[in-house]
Amino acid sequence: MVPHLSPAAADALRTALLRSRYTTDGVRELLGPSAHAALGRGELEPAFRASRDGGELGVLVRLLLLGSTEPDAAVAAALAPLAPADAAAAGLLAPSGQGWTAALDLRPYGDEDGDWWVLSDLDARRQERDHVTGVGAASLTLAAATVRRPVGSLLDLGTGCGVQALHAGRHAAAVSATDVAPRALAMARATFALNDLDVELLDGPWLEPVRGRRFDQIVSNPPFVPGPARVDYVYRDSGQDGDAALAALLRALPDYLEPGGVAQLLGSWLHVRGEDWPDRVRSWLPAGVDAWIVQREVSDPALHVGTWQRDAGLDLASPEARRQAGAWLDWMERERVEAVGFGFLTVRRTDGEPTVVFEDLLGDVADPLGPETAGWLDRVDWLRAHARDDALLAAPLTVAPSVVLETYAEPGAEGWTEVGAAVARLDGPRWRHEVDGPAAALLAGCQGALALGELVDLLAFAHDRPADELVAATLPAVREFVRHGVLVPA
Repeated sequence: MVPHLSPAAADALRTALLRSRYTTDGVRELLGPSAHAALGRGELEPAFRASRDGGELGVLVRLLLLGSTEPDAAVAAALAPLAPADAAAAGLLAPSGQGWTAALDLRPYGDEDGDWWVLSDLDARRQERDHVTGVGAASLTLAAATVRRPVGSLLDLGTGCGVQALHAGRHAAAVSATDVAPRALAMARATFALNDLDVELLDGPWLEPVRGRRFDQIVSNPPFVPGPARVDYVYRDSGQDGDAALAALLRALPDYLEPGGVAQLLGSWLHVRGEDWPDRVRSWLPAGVDAWIVQREVSDPALHVGTWQRDAGLDLASPEARRQAGAWLDWMERERVEAVGFGFLTVRRTDGEPTVVFEDLLGDVADPLGPETAGWLDRVDWLRAHARDDALLAAPLTVAPSVVLETYAEPGAEGWTEVGAAVARLDGPRWRHEVDGPAAALLAGCQGALALGELVDLLAFAHDRPADELVAATLPAVREFVRHGVLVPA
């Protein structure tokens, strides 16, 4: 069954959830830190115990989060003014003996500005072809990396259960969302109704439903799992061979962006024997775009296949899973795939000289990348405006407040001997750059009082080096410092 919340049912359910405090904070407070953390690991018993005396909120936690069957009277009280029978008619509950059980996953989700509720499929449907995932790692990753600036129009391409569109409603005047899967569209429609969010919801593959339109911002968590041209699961498989779907999407995006419009998406690309992965992805980029491609993970073929089989809830030892894995690995061998990369792709339509940067950012990043992406776009604009050497040399710069100089030494017969230094940001992606003595001295002088050229002249005099030589050696590094936010315009 798919959800179909009428306006009246959505209003009644929202009233019940708010009254019982079925929100992120409410659930966290009821369960306490230990049981809440255990629930995040899939360990249910601590949450059952913590919710015993939780009143109506405890009933909803057990019913909607823990998969419990709850008595009719308790469910009726917790969902009032929405009757359990009406909730069942809307596709949310199913009768079970003398009580009710959840037919869909309905859970609170929020950010620093408030709460929403998200509807998706239960884990019991994970192996169904049209399974609709909820707030998973990919959704959270994209949400954290998205630029949150006021825009007129935003498109959530492949909305699924609607997570990115919920966030978009905070900063976009008009939000449109598309999906090719009828079940996903129904789930998103119910999610938007429950959250009283006005979203234009469109049916169709990829960009087809918005052909001829342009947007200020596009976000997408598309089916990005490279593999043979098949669709085992609609949410992750494109039906195209390898990374061809991502390549086609990148080529098409600029035609759907307003001038200066930004598209942000998750994606995976193949590391093919004999190719550099940046060259492969660069070949997909059309003219007239800035692009920042950040590789976050690299998986070998076996890890890639195993990860996505586990994601589908398969028993990896079963004959079916082994046959699927074998076919997938055979395909990778034929295509000379050595690894699979995963990361963020930010593309901006520009009339200026495009800036295209590929970077590896492997490992954990504590801070969300959305502010960093916004800063990267701003810094690229500034560098474009100061593309001439004389313009850059005339600019006063300052070291960002979060930047520190690290020095390191090695032991010797006479104690520690300094052998190197690096400047590093302590926020965002923690960019780090090795520097020599002159570079460290130049950065120390960047305090916003003098133009860069004046500092270079002083440095040349102090080190008895020709100024032109120092300029040629310094400006490429300065541009990289600015791009990484180590140096900022004063």
